[in-house]
Amino acid sequence: MARRYRHIGKGTKRLDAEDIVTGKAQYVDDLKIPDMLYGRVLRSPYPHANIKRIDTSRAEKLPGVAAVLTHENGPDWRMGSPKHGRILDSRVRFAGDAVALIAAKTIEIAEEAMDLIDVEYEQLPAVYDVEEALKPDAPQLYDDFPGNFTPRDKFLFFGPDSLQEIVMGDTEKGFKEADVVAEGTCSFENFPNALPPEPPSVIIKWEDPDQVTVWSAEQGAYMPKTLLTATMGFPDVRAINPQVGGSYGTKYSIIPQVYAAALAKAVGHGTPVKIVLTKEEHLMAYQVRIGSRMHAKVGIKKDGTVTALDCKWLVDSGYYSFVGPAQVAVGLGEAMVTLRCANWNMQPYVVYTNRNASGSARGFGGQELKSALLPIVTLAMEKADLDPVDFYKKNFAKPGDGYYWRDGKWWVCRGNDYSKAMEKGAEAFGWKDKWKGWGKPTAVNGMKRIGVGCGVHGNADVGEDRSEAYIRIHPHGTAVVHVCVAEIGGGQRSSLRKMAAEILNLPLDNVYMTPCDSLVNPFDFGLAGSRGTYTLGNAVTKAAEDAKQQLFRMAAPVLDAEPEDLDTEDGKIYSKKKPEKKIWWSTVMGRDSTITGMGAHEPDFSIPNFFMTFVEVQVDVETGSAELLRVVGATDVGQIIDPLALAGQLYGALGSAGMDTALFEETIVDKTTGRILNGNMIDYKWRTSLELPEFQQVILETPLPTHTFKAIGVGEITPSPGAAAILMAIYNAIGKRITEYPATPDKILKALGKIRGGEAK
Repeated sequence: MARRYRHIGKGTKRLDAEDIVTGKAQYVDDLKIPDMLYGRVLRSPYPHANIKRIDTSRAEKLPGVAAVLTHENGPDWRMGSPKHGRILDSRVRFAGDAVALIAAKTIEIAEEAMDLIDVEYEQLPAVYDVEEALKPDAPQLYDDFPGNFTPRDKFLFFGPDSLQEIVMGDTEKGFKEADVVAEGTCSFENFPNALPPEPPSVIIKWEDPDQVTVWSAEQGAYMPKTLLTATMGFPDVRAINPQVGGSYGTKYSIIPQVYAAALAKAVGHGTPVKIVLTKEEHLMAYQVRIGSRMHAKVGIKKDGTVTALDCKWLVDSGYYSFVGPAQVAVGLGEAMVTLRCANWNMQPYVVYTNRNASGSARGFGGQELKSALLPIVTLAMEKADLDPVDFYKKNFAKPGDGYYWRDGKWWVCRGNDYSKAMEKGAEAFGWKDKWKGWGKPTAVNGMKRIGVGCGVHGNADVGEDRSEAYIRIHPHGTAVVHVCVAEIGGGQRSSLRKMAAEILNLPLDNVYMTPCDSLVNPFDFGLAGSRGTYTLGNAVTKAAEDAKQQLFRMAAPVLDAEPEDLDTEDGKIYSKKKPEKKIWWSTVMGRDSTITGMGAHEPDFSIPNFFMTFVEVQVDVETGSAELLRVVGATDVGQIIDPLALAGQLYGALGSAGMDTALFEETIVDKTTGRILNGNMIDYKWRTSLELPEFQQVILETPLPTHTFKAIGVGEITPSPGAAAILMAIYNAIGKRITEYPATPDKILKALGKIRGGEAK
């Protein structure tokens, strides 16, 4: 029987709810720091060019302009993984690359100054396709990286043993053991933009030559603190996160922070500089997903055992690699969590091309890898006549299974067997009735065909990196949670407050949270990889337990009891043997002292989370249009912390670079000019609230060995299985495979043989 909690598992008002709906919530663009200047970026019109001459004299003379920086006078700060990109370079590598930075008294003056800068370019050939970029005669983007790829020995994002490839067992032997072998190519290269409502924005102020304060719309305060320190090499960064208007995994970037930092340093005098990207810049010049092209050969037995995987994974990083090797390492690990196999040869290549940079996005490597790999695996499933639900049940990691993770270490799974969640999801979806076999529609109605599909995803990064928390309790029955967590839309701050209130048995209104400020809070990596519920929850619950035990040790002599016999409620302590005798916390603590409990989480990659998506898609074989009719999402979260917050995360599977990347979300590049053609909110296709499919959630609560409440997060992974599931459904609807995303009408009609190229037959 599930334990009864006072707060946990119940829907409660979010900490920030009232401020958001009344307009009191402060975002970066709302902040006005005294004497603040405004920064803008002059961007290249060409995808690849050398800057032969740049004249900023007219811009510098414009009244109100405080600084103009170019590659000639800007700092030589290097960014990327590995460090390779200057913030301002004499060569531009995509249409939108930074050419000059301007700081001025107003945005209007800064934009006027941009028009006064004269630039002479020498245009160079550009390359946009990963395989073209790897050819010997391809245009070269970096002198340091001949061949346009990151050398494997530079894949060291997670230390010297970072996972660089999966080579295990004997693939040749594995293919001989297989009953069926299938091979193919699939591309997830539409690099959608996650499009949080608030664009990336930052304010930076140099307090002195070795100290800077940054206000940023990031996923966590210590992210910009760590990144800026690594980029600029100075020791002291104070990072503050105001309210963040959504992230969806993308607000983990050194740009535009370094632009603002460079301008603020150039202006001097402790003058702050604010940079807020326009929505056009957000779409056309900010980081997007990595592109993923998979060439794979798969061997399986008729009982569903995977005997061998041989894969070449081409990763399109764009002109610059923010975290490419990190995404590869995580993606490789997630492949092993999804597919139990003794024989692997998976070789990744991080490739540079002349489009905007790829970086962090929800799914972080695994979504991109599996969206391209799983459709190829289904080729083998079909040959063996396997039901995909049965296949995934057999092959998703189970307790006792091992896998390599991003740190290059072998981890043994100590999580749950998620088979029951798969079964419950299939039951709610009606899979047994709807599944008619491979390439067979569930229903036919005139020119419309309905097909079903499914996909799975799991991520062991839920236990990634260190989290620390302090909890300070006061004698009058209140507590303050010191934890450096930003509010990025999912309500994580409210959930952590609930955990502390539950352990201390206080009303929610008696528990407060410190603002997300690295000066007053201990370290936390930030909200990424669905880690908040486990890692931050672990640190907060340990800190609350520590504070409570200190209180009980002080109270034990007063109540003539052992500390383990005590309990507390609403600021009072009592013996469980004599609950009628209660004393206030202040009786024990006095009225002029506090107790501080401390808690920390150490990295643990042994407990992957899980999500499975079932979809029903209708395809019109006359027009080629595909419509998502119904979605069932199934998971097991161990323990629901807040049902409303969890539901919101699961509904988020649709857009924000989620499952709709299989249908219409994409960034379109004109390969003659290198420019993005749909860099606005009208031409960029995304789902509105009036076009939502039926969405059902199946949520199990099987306790996990994580922390006091046995819970795990799933927010990041909810979109991840959707794209491959939709491609499967389209195949089952029309009997023709689509091997690249998104499955737009032209691709479907081409697969059906109704058009050749762009013309009707």
